[in-house]
Amino acid sequence: MRLVIRNCHWLDTDRMEMRPDSTITIEDGRIAAIGPSGSGSADQTIDAKGRFVIPGLIDSHVHFRLATMDFRKLASWSEVEYGIAMQRLSRETLQRGFTTVRDLGGDVEGLIRAIKAGMAEGPRIVRAGRMLTQTGGHGDAEGGPRPVPQCACEMRHTAFGIVSDGVDAVRKAARHNLRDGSDFLKIHVSGGVATPSDPLESIQYTKDEIAAACQEARNRHTYVAAHAYSPESIRLAVENGVYTLEHGNLIDPDAAAVAAKHNAVLVPTLSTYEAMEEVGAQLGLPLSNRQKNKKVYEAGIGSIEIARKAGLTLGFGTDLIGETQVRQNREFTIRAAVETPVQILHAMYVVGAKLCRLEGEIGTLKPGAVADLVICDNNPLDDIRVLSNPSAFSHVIQAGLTVSRSEGA
Repeated sequence: MRLVIRNCHWLDTDRMEMRPDSTITIEDGRIAAIGPSGSGSADQTIDAKGRFVIPGLIDSHVHFRLATMDFRKLASWSEVEYGIAMQRLSRETLQRGFTTVRDLGGDVEGLIRAIKAGMAEGPRIVRAGRMLTQTGGHGDAEGGPRPVPQCACEMRHTAFGIVSDGVDAVRKAARHNLRDGSDFLKIHVSGGVATPSDPLESIQYTKDEIAAACQEARNRHTYVAAHAYSPESIRLAVENGVYTLEHGNLIDPDAAAVAAKHNAVLVPTLSTYEAMEEVGAQLGLPLSNRQKNKKVYEAGIGSIEIARKAGLTLGFGTDLIGETQVRQNREFTIRAAVETPVQILHAMYVVGAKLCRLEGEIGTLKPGAVADLVICDNNPLDDIRVLSNPSAFSHVIQAGLTVSRSEGA
């Protein structure tokens, strides 16, 4: 299959500048050439008409398993119901221009296999698998009373996470996830919004438990991502080997400096807090969760300013739950309040590709890269907020195949 895109400007993500008046040639799902003109025949030709071609968007924090904000449904759905809901979310994610995502927790093996087999539509998924959590931690998703365990090493699991306490149990859970194909590991070191029983500022996991998970990840040449809000949990995580900090809304200058010193990456996810603030109640999010959300929502923008001032590397994620994933592109507008287009695009394309361990494959339009492309009506370097409106994408192309196009394109 040979696709030629003519009359376009294209984003050079190395220099973060738009290159004018070019032709992009795609062969067998990869970029073959970019230049002032194309040559030879093509199976398909797209006249971009002066539009702007950028790499496929990358979301470095999604949860396809969290397929609804109605937590009662999450606890009662069958795998068939999950499959249907997850496929809808993955298809719509792709249509919004996100051709690669990093899934931060939950069993998505079936979805990945279905997409690869052509049975379902969706982005390329890099996954953590089931989240690792302590008893009563943010990933302990089973409601109601539980019987007292018969031994300290007893482990429980759901489709979302593995409850593992103590160094040996954490090590076992980490090895299990890596055996099952997880690309990296996810742990929780602080409380969270989506669970009602763990205080937001609580510290979860000890330094030895965190170090055990990180050692297992390093042994498999990968890394650990940690859900972390508070300064204490952020310092605990990075000082014991964690590479990516997810959320970080309550970070302070000292914790940001420590994280930067350890070459960690912070992945903010601001759109999910806005969504829970604005529509959480009508979608069934309990009051206790909404009360916790307000605190992190109000601190979100400030956390980015603190992180950038400390020199902490930032990624780009959304963390939207179920029905709110329609707001995925909203993240660009939220972050535009305190960041430049170049900063946001670097966080998404350069840092995002690194977190997915797909440097040179995604987030770039170089020859040899996977041909994941979005064709935009407007230049995001002039105003990044244009990426918040997927209807302004004339085409979304994944591995050289058009998966979405607007009327009249």
